Amino acid sequence: MENKAVIIDLKNISISFDDQPILKDVSLEIHDGEFVTLLGPSGCGKTTTLRIIAGFLSPDSGDVIFEGKKINGVPAHKRQVNTIFQRYALFPNLNVADNIAFGLKLQKKSKSEIKKIVEEMLSLVNLKGFEKRNVSSLSGGQQQRVAIARALAVKPRVLLLDEPLGALDLKLRKDMQSELKAIQQRLGITFIYVTHDQEEAMSISDMIVVMKKGVVQQVGEPQKVYDDPVNLFVAKFLGTPPINVFTGRVEGEKLMIGDEAVLDVKGAPDGEVYAAVRPEGFILDENGPLTCKLSGVEVMGRDVSIVSRHKASVNPIIRAIIGSDNKVDTASATVRFSLKPHKTFIFGKDSEERIRFGE
Repeated sequence: MENKAVIIDLKNISISFDDQPILKDVSLEIHDGEFVTLLGPSGCGKTTTLRIIAGFLSPDSGDVIFEGKKINGVPAHKRQVNTIFQRYALFPNLNVADNIAFGLKLQKKSKSEIKKIVEEMLSLVNLKGFEKRNVSSLSGGQQQRVAIARALAVKPRVLLLDEPLGALDLKLRKDMQSELKAIQQRLGITFIYVTHDQEEAMSISDMIVVMKKGVVQQVGEPQKVYDDPVNLFVAKFLGTPPINVFTGRVEGEKLMIGDEAVLDVKGAPDGEVYAAVRPEGFILDENGPLTCKLSGVEVMGRDVSIVSRHKASVNPIIRAIIGSDNKVDTASATVRFSLKPHKTFIFGKDSEERIRFGE
């Protein structure tokens, strides 16, 4: 992605509604041809960011740059972007072909050109033969495909997608995620996607932008953000099962959880911390330094989930994922672990910012 040109550059964007800040000094570069996902909980500002890019909202301060040109005052219909919403906003009185052709007719394309583009779009979204079908007779997944085809028919430089799969059931969501990614790769245009679903974001994105309360927390490739979170919020927001968080402290470059020194943390200063361990960061070890109360074992086929508790755990339960070839003594009251350093993170107790060690 490094070699691709910046297509959208947000510079210090801020906006408030009723004196409540929604975005606070957001700066973000999006490159041509990327699939970028704005990710965060409800109210974090991701949809507002999308609407500012689309031209539906104007920022109180800051600039929206499109291919090097400031477009703050450019109305939505004159921007080279198109938007797909969770509610598809199809025209129920029109058939599939006419829905797809709607924007092309506004552009005053010739009938032959419209016919050609509609056929291309139907093929792209796997709806060949549906031209004359009324959209109200289609399934939710088929309607979403029509909405995608209509948005892409006018050949936008950027496609904005605001929780477009939220109304679909789980299986359809998974299918459509794969289809959207395939369409984006085939066309090579920029997709900017909004979701609160971190699994969805991790599976389809080239880059994710994690947001919280109107502030960008971290930007990066999904796996890199998962492996290297900058703060406790990002660490907790990404990952299924969620990361295991403990209260702890650093003493003499040792991470202490309870009374146990569980990991060497060379270079980390003494002080109160949160220690966070990914579920795959535990090693079953009868001589391991971390002792937990065993609650149960869940067999998952290839893996096993060990469920335990600890008085220093912030989570109600601790979940450790290990290979199924490991044998757990289920008759024991306790289970002991060693920790993988690259799957264990520490954060300042007050700041919740990452404290790096061993580097």
